[in-house]
Amino acid sequence: MAQPVFSILSAAHLAEPYLAEMIDSVIAQTTPDWELIVVDNGMSDEVVRIVERYADDPRIRSARREFDGLGGGVDAAAALAHGRYYAVVHGDDILLPTFCAHTGELLDANPGVDVIGVEAFGFTDDHVLAPIGYRALAGVTQEPGFEHRVTLAEVADGHVLYYTAAIRAQAWKMGGGYSCDTPQVEDLAMFIRMLAADCDIRVLPEHLAGYRLHDQAPSPADREVYEDSVERVYELAGTLSNAPEVQAAVDRTLRKVKFEHAMRRARESLLRSDTATARANARLALRQRRALRPAVIYAGLTIAPGILRRIHPAKQRISALVARVRPQH
Repeated sequence: MAQPVFSILSAAHLAEPYLAEMIDSVIAQTTPDWELIVVDNGMSDEVVRIVERYADDPRIRSARREFDGLGGGVDAAAALAHGRYYAVVHGDDILLPTFCAHTGELLDANPGVDVIGVEAFGFTDDHVLAPIGYRALAGVTQEPGFEHRVTLAEVADGHVLYYTAAIRAQAWKMGGGYSCDTPQVEDLAMFIRMLAADCDIRVLPEHLAGYRLHDQAPSPADREVYEDSVERVYELAGTLSNAPEVQAAVDRTLRKVKFEHAMRRARESLLRSDTATARANARLALRQRRALRPAVIYAGLTIAPGILRRIHPAKQRISALVARVRPQH
């Protein structure tokens, strides 16, 4: 078989209701020179049945493995890939029809560029689109354009890349693939390692992919894993470069995310009437940022914790009522 231009890598775990839509979005690419490798990441018979519906398309292949994380599933797909360029697409997300054509043409025309990121839109099961794109939601207020080379300092400052990107096979190897010790932010860890290895990453500011917005909130355990991984992945960036601008960016971002994580834990502890944990997290937040909210929580829990515990649920009820009323206006 001739080498395909693109290898689309997908690890399907708990994505059975959406997997066919993802596969159809790959089939709909305006350029036919791709292969799709779907890894059944958890030994689901339903995933196997869905992929078998496309058995008449030799470009679509599959493999099975026990689940041990997203990184292992994606890397299992990469181990079977033959394409010049790789792109990761989760089982519940999609590609827009021109993703391969637009990014592939740019990589062909710019041999010094290793990775091309894109913008993406969020969508619901009813295909209602989010009002702003992923990069804008992450705080990128102005796209510098394809001619701008992304720096490690920018990513360390929170200017994250959307996970689906067109990546040269050799750059994938330089980034070490998806397996890492920071679950739920595998893509960010890989991009950081690529930048530290001097890979040339650009962003094409076009909406060429979509990510599904789920109604179900993450479990408290999953949220703790995610927040811990976010902190550690930025710490990783600080260990991979001694450049002053990188160190300054890492410090800013870590202070921000640690503040937000501590404030979230303080609020939840307050609702559980766990005064000691709420006070400890408010104190941790104050160490990151001298702000009014953690100062009030800390002072209130130190001086009059009973009053503060009664005020906070009332505030939550009022906020929920306002949220229900606002859409009517």
